[in-house]
Amino acid sequence: MSHVVELPTVDDTHEFGRRLAGLLRAGDLLLLTGPLGAGKTALTRGVGAGLGVLGDVTSPTFVIARVHRPDPARGGTVALVHADAYRLGDAADPRAEIDDLDLDASVDDSVTVVEWGEGLVEQLVDAHLRVRLDRRDDDTRVVELEPVGGDWAQRLAALG
Repeated sequence: MSHVVELPTVDDTHEFGRRLAGLLRAGDLLLLTGPLGAGKTALTRGVGAGLGVLGDVTSPTFVIARVHRPDPARGGTVALVHADAYRLGDAADPRAEIDDLDLDASVDDSVTVVEWGEGLVEQLVDAHLRVRLDRRDDDTRVVELEPVGGDWAQRLAALG
């Protein structure tokens, strides 16, 4: 069962990411999909703020992946690994490039968010959260959260 939320502004998308972070724990994998400009990085920025990580969360399109360490002064206890597989889609073997990122080395100790990772990183964990974002003509974002295994459905019920 999926959970759908409409977010009128980018600020609302960021704030929803903060709320979502309250459900997250080390070992969680979020797969973000949606067209360019749908709000994937804005949502991840909110997740980073909610997790209390160091540094600004920005799009990792050109560096492919960034690790944001927890900031104890902001209440952070778990790292955020933010990866972007967008540029890997043209590779002869995108799964090999994902393997080169060594995400499996950090997945148990962090919250891992992968933009454009569907079909590439699901094997890292037994359960994950699929997050589909879309942007309407009026800039409203529509976010669909789809739990895949584990206790995701129960955790999403806490979002209201």
